[in-house]
Amino acid sequence: MPGLLLGDEFPNFEADTTIGRIKFHDFLGSSWGILFSHPKDFTPVCTTELARAAKLSSEFEKRGVKMIALSIDSVEDHCNWSKDVMAVSGAPETPLPYPIIADDKRALSIQLGMLDPDERDKDNMPLTARCVFVIGPDKKLKLSILYPATTGRNFDELLRVIDSLQLTAQKKVATPVDWKAGDKAMVIPSLSDAEAAELFPNGVTTQEVPSKKTYLRFTQP
Repeated sequence: MPGLLLGDEFPNFEADTTIGRIKFHDFLGSSWGILFSHPKDFTPVCTTELARAAKLSSEFEKRGVKMIALSIDSVEDHCNWSKDVMAVSGAPETPLPYPIIADDKRALSIQLGMLDPDERDKDNMPLTARCVFVIGPDKKLKLSILYPATTGRNFDELLRVIDSLQLTAQKKVATPVDWKAGDKAMVIPSLSDAEAAELFPNGVTTQEVPSKKTYLRFTQP
C-alpha cells in the first residue's frame, strides 16, 4: 500500500467536499494544514472526534492551521452527518467549521495509504483508518499519526504537536517528552555552546548526568 514519508510533498489532489470541489494546495494557500480521516459517517467514535475538532477549531485557526476531514461517504451524507456532529459539540445551530472530503470510491484513501485492513463495512470493504497528516506551508508532510479505526484520537495532543512543529521550524530547538507550549525546549546537538549562547538570550542550562556528557541543554526559546 502506498504511503507518505516525512518531508514528502503532499499530493495536490482534487476532491469533492462539503464546501465544493477543491484542489488541496489551493485550499491550504500559505497556511499549515491538518487532514484527519474517519472510517465512516454516522458512527459513534468519528462523531465524537469531529465534534471535539469543531470545539477546538478556533485553537487551530489561532495557529494558522486549516482543518479538513475525510470520510468514505458522499458529500450529501457528510452534510447530514455534520448536523449530528454540531449537536454533539454543543452548538447545534452552527455550521461545521471545516470541510469534509467525500471519498466514497476510496481513491484518496488508497493513494494516501489510509485503509485499515482489519476493519470492514457490511460489504466487506476495508474502512479508512484514523490518519492524521500535518502539512507545512511548504506543502510538505511534517507529521503523520495512524490510529486503528477502533481508537479515537486526542485532539489536544494534535494541538500540542503542532505547537512543537511550529516552534522547531522557527528555532534551533527540539521539544522533550511531555513538552507543552511555554515549557523549556532543548538545544539541538548540532549547536555548539557558543552558538547556543548567542541564539538564546534567555540562557542555556545543562543537566548533569553520570556520563558527564553535556548534551541535555535546556532553554526558554
